[in-house]
Amino acid sequence: MDIKIKNYYCLIAGVLAILFAVTHAWNGQSTVLPTLLVNDIALDTRITFTYVWHIITAENLVFGIVFIILSFQSEKSKIQFAAWIIVSLLLIRLMVILSVTAFYDATALMNTLIDSIAILIYTAFIILGTRKKKKE
Repeated sequence: MDIKIKNYYCLIAGVLAILFAVTHAWNGQSTVLPTLLVNDIALDTRITFTYVWHIITAENLVFGIVFIILSFQSEKSKIQFAAWIIVSLLLIRLMVILSVTAFYDATALMNTLIDSIAILIYTAFIILGTRKKKKE
């Protein structure tokens, strides 16, 4: 059984996704979620916000695991299919972030700039990995 990395783009995308999951969870636990502990916010709202935050963390972790597994695959169609599904989910996530932010406060769109750039660079990197030519 020959286990060797066939796609370094997928491996790097997987490591990045796991890093995103860790930093997202850490940022949530240390900065964002503690602000929900004020008494003015209803408990059900705090619970909902907390699990929505952790859904994104879990998604990033799953994306990372999938990409690391894909890095060992040699069948290009499997890699492309999974990568495009993940790219689609990431771009939909970005559209939701931007549209909700614009709906509530268009001036706050600048606050999403770093996340938006990160998602766009990450998706471009993933797409590059699907276009990798097979070595002969």
